[in-house]
Amino acid sequence: MPIHGATAMEIADSVRDLIAAGELRAADPLPPVRGLATDLGVNRNTVAAAYRQLVVAGVAETHGRGGTMVARTPQLAREGSGLGGGLTDLASGNPDPLLLPDLLAAAGRGGYRPPLYGAPALDPGLVEWATARYADDLPDRPFRVLVTHGAADATERLLHAYLTRGDAVAVEDPCFLGSIGTLRLNGYRTAPVAVDHAGMRPEALRAALESGARAVVCTPRAHNPTGTSLTVGRAAELRAVLAGHPGVLVIEDDHFSAVSAMPYHRVTPVGTGTWALVRSVSKFLGPDLRLALVAADGETARRLETRLSAGSMWVSLLLQHTARELLTDPDVRALHDRARRAYAERGALLVRELAAHGIGVPAAYRPDGLNVWVDLDQRARPVVDALARRGWAVRPGDLFAAGPSDRQALRVTTATLTEPLARRFAADLAAVLDHPHAE
Repeated sequence: MPIHGATAMEIADSVRDLIAAGELRAADPLPPVRGLATDLGVNRNTVAAAYRQLVVAGVAETHGRGGTMVARTPQLAREGSGLGGGLTDLASGNPDPLLLPDLLAAAGRGGYRPPLYGAPALDPGLVEWATARYADDLPDRPFRVLVTHGAADATERLLHAYLTRGDAVAVEDPCFLGSIGTLRLNGYRTAPVAVDHAGMRPEALRAALESGARAVVCTPRAHNPTGTSLTVGRAAELRAVLAGHPGVLVIEDDHFSAVSAMPYHRVTPVGTGTWALVRSVSKFLGPDLRLALVAADGETARRLETRLSAGSMWVSLLLQHTARELLTDPDVRALHDRARRAYAERGALLVRELAAHGIGVPAAYRPDGLNVWVDLDQRARPVVDALARRGWAVRPGDLFAAGPSDRQALRVTTATLTEPLARRFAADLAAVLDHPHAE
């Protein structure tokens, strides 16, 4: 293998050249450090430093005693994918289409005029609306509002603004698939924080921060996948933990804001210097309206704005115009009221039906959002397969694990659930759990 060089940088550049030329491919092993050092006539520490450079750059990955290899492109699970076969969809994580407004009709209202390059990046009416709404939740601190291409885009850009590859990020465990993907693709280390019926557990967050996490991504309500929301007491406990780490970036992903049945309880302490509150519109205006409103402190807003400007210059002003028309429409607000009640009722319906079959959930569990989390006392994957043979598509809980975990569970999407469907599903799940080897 023609790796060459006398310094760490030269050796790393040589490996990158071989990858670019196709002579090294994903998952190909790199030579052992000691052997390559002997071949090149350099100190083994020089080769080790070159490999560290490659790992930090995301070009290589290390496997301890298994050695170092060319990095592979991660295979990431996505919402809404992999369904079919005529199964009843309780897996996709999608909202109910009947509870979404008409995007095209809204786009045609309000006198939209296509902008040219150099136009202001923000729709002033949308920013005015968002600023007024955020002011109710952020009365104790100044902030600016920006617009990004959805919550995942906001989270990725915010992390890039403060972190480098290899830095640790504290996230809920189990975790939103989009957050898992963002961390893996960008080379951040995951610091899993266990979740119970009230949200992130304070002692787990403290452990993650004390182990060196430089950022926290937290879902204050309607957590995906578990459906949990922070209680006022739990939010206070988390603020107390975070108050001891004022330099940590705190990102709150309030993705279900307009249709959540639960109140928003802030996690970020007043003393935190860098923070953002992200509210996407996809769950209640439609997944194709890729837009999120971000309130942040002045420095964080400046860094985020710079990263937006360096890319596509602005989030489509047509999307911003459409969102503003919808969010200020009284009929859409009425639709959101219906959605809020419907989603809460459908989650509670499934919990009741499961309880009727002895499939227990914590007494304090009040699911909010589009999903219900069902912990199991047996392996989840065979249960998922058995349910599929009975006509149901659900997701195994291990897909959402933020780190190594033996927690066995199902995530069931309840967005379009009806009473007959809930009754049939609960009965089938009970039958599968009672006779796991009979399918």
